[in-house]
Amino acid sequence: MFGLEELGLSLELQLLASVVLAGVAFASVVLVRRLRRLLIESYSPIVVDLISSVLTITIVVVTLLATADVWGQTETLLDQLGVLRLDERAPKVTISLIVLVAIQVFVGIATRLLDDLVTDTETLTEHQREIALRLTQVSLWGLGLLIVLGVWEVDLTGLLVGAGFLGIVVGLAARKTLGSLVGGFVLMFSRPFEVGDWIRVDEDEGTVSDITLMSTRIRGFDGEYIVVPNDVVTTKVVKNRTREGRFRAEIDVGVDYDTDVDHAREVVLEATETVAARYDHVRETPEPDVIARRLGDSSVTLSARVWIDAPTARRVTRVRDDLVCATKAACEDAGIKIPFPQRELSGREETGGFRLSGDALNGDGEDTTDDTETTDTEATGTDGDAEATDTDGDTAK
Repeated sequence: MFGLEELGLSLELQLLASVVLAGVAFASVVLVRRLRRLLIESYSPIVVDLISSVLTITIVVVTLLATADVWGQTETLLDQLGVLRLDERAPKVTISLIVLVAIQVFVGIATRLLDDLVTDTETLTEHQREIALRLTQVSLWGLGLLIVLGVWEVDLTGLLVGAGFLGIVVGLAARKTLGSLVGGFVLMFSRPFEVGDWIRVDEDEGTVSDITLMSTRIRGFDGEYIVVPNDVVTTKVVKNRTREGRFRAEIDVGVDYDTDVDHAREVVLEATETVAARYDHVRETPEPDVIARRLGDSSVTLSARVWIDAPTARRVTRVRDDLVCATKAACEDAGIKIPFPQRELSGREETGGFRLSGDALNGDGEDTTDDTETTDTEATGTDGDAEATDTDGDTAK
């Protein structure tokens, strides 16, 4: 057809020519797509989509014919096309091509609509846009395939039955994968967090870097790259520390029981307010405060609390660090003791239960068992009888 067969190329050159044709076709398709993106802003998007789709199909067809010509299969290909009786089925071929081009145009329209929703409104997030676009593409191309098969009068009964059995087999073999896929759709509609949010899922904590249909990817604070399957995310407790736009940072400090709690609270509050004044992202409302949280084993626990705007792990960590240092220094300057954990052990007189007998106690209730003398057993008699004298003087034989 193109005269390439007459060149008498060797096997190596045929392979090379095929690779070159494939590369040229790929580069041409990429060029068409880039031109489409550039021209779509200046001209009618539908016309641009239509022309780009026709050009793409033309490039693919020409590449296939040229490759068949390189390998000397042009006549075979024409024979196969003759078997299809294209002269009789030209309407079906035309309708099929029109359907494919129309699907490509509709996909472009859907892409632009979703882009506008993400850019101009807050109806969709970037994550939701990506998922909605993929679903739209699959739905449109699936519908187009069914239309083409219907035009060619293909019986779909066997195909649908086979697809049903295949769906059952795949569902049983990939339960976890399908669970993650369903979890991805749940996250898309429930939107418990977005990319960039600071979240905690079970024991994993960090900043969300990406959300896909199968997994949620988190950038840990220790440089970890954490991938959490979406079925785990949807079944665990998720703490989003960014969503409300504020976060309460607090530290606990224990003061001695002999300390005046009101005075200690004033000292800690002054230190807390000093730290809060250093940062622009510490909120003035609610104000920093200090509360008596609980009575501990060896101290009264006070809690110093401040609220942080647009919280991030870095901001919260720095504020907590300053609170700890400032609180310790303020307590030392005010002479407030922060005691070590300690425990006091003491005894008491038993009033019931197990008690020592009176013979083992002296008049002051002291145990005198150390002063008790034990009488050794004495053995007497020649007939082998043994006599033992107890402490009361009675003789037992």
